[in-house]
Amino acid sequence: MEYNKSKTLFWVLLDLLIVGILVNLVFFVMPAVRRYGNSLAPVRTITVSAEGKTTVTPDISESSFSVVSRGRNPEELADGNNQKISAVIQFLKSEIIADKDIKTVGYNLSPDYRYDPKIERNFITGYTLTQTVLVKIRDLNKVAKIIGGLTPLGVNQIGGINFSVEDQEKFLAIAREDAFLKAKTKAAEMASRGGVRLGRIIGMSESQSGYPIPYYSLGGRSAEAAPVAAPTIEPGSQEIKDQITLTYELE
Repeated sequence: MEYNKSKTLFWVLLDLLIVGILVNLVFFVMPAVRRYGNSLAPVRTITVSAEGKTTVTPDISESSFSVVSRGRNPEELADGNNQKISAVIQFLKSEIIADKDIKTVGYNLSPDYRYDPKIERNFITGYTLTQTVLVKIRDLNKVAKIIGGLTPLGVNQIGGINFSVEDQEKFLAIAREDAFLKAKTKAAEMASRGGVRLGRIIGMSESQSGYPIPYYSLGGRSAEAAPVAAPTIEPGSQEIKDQITLTYELE
């Protein structure tokens, strides 16, 4: 009787052990094996690249300009520069440029030196004060008028004009979609010609280019030499490009 009970208990425990092993295989070992297999680089792959692009018209411009003054008295320099910059900012606001689009990006006072070979020393001959402002112009019809109106107010350096689109990601998404479609089409054509079938995508990468910037500059000329008439400035159009590279597993 005791022998039969022991035998029955043995088989029950053995059955439980087998069930435990099967459960472990199904829920733990096999998924781990699959994950390991998926992590291995496939034997056969194909990699394709394609460029997508879209053409946009700029809707915003940025320009930096400076008032540069030189003299012996720093306080007089600061007073003169501040008056000119204040007049420029008032002019910008009169053209309906918002406060958030006018930003002071530089204020630099530095001594000017001259070397005296007789005493073999440098000595200060005066000072140079430079105040730089960055302005963002959202109405492109006003760009030429605003740039042309700066020099009569004392601006004697204009760094240039950058044209761009404010919502670049919107147009980049269009170029990206174009690149994806071209890359997928190219991969399908190559697989068909090679007599193979495409599997899953196992790698993707992206690189961006574009945003050409029309440029205008006074070349650092003084206000006296700068033309008073408004310059001719055209924003033109820009190409936003995106390149996609896809790697497929071959079946």
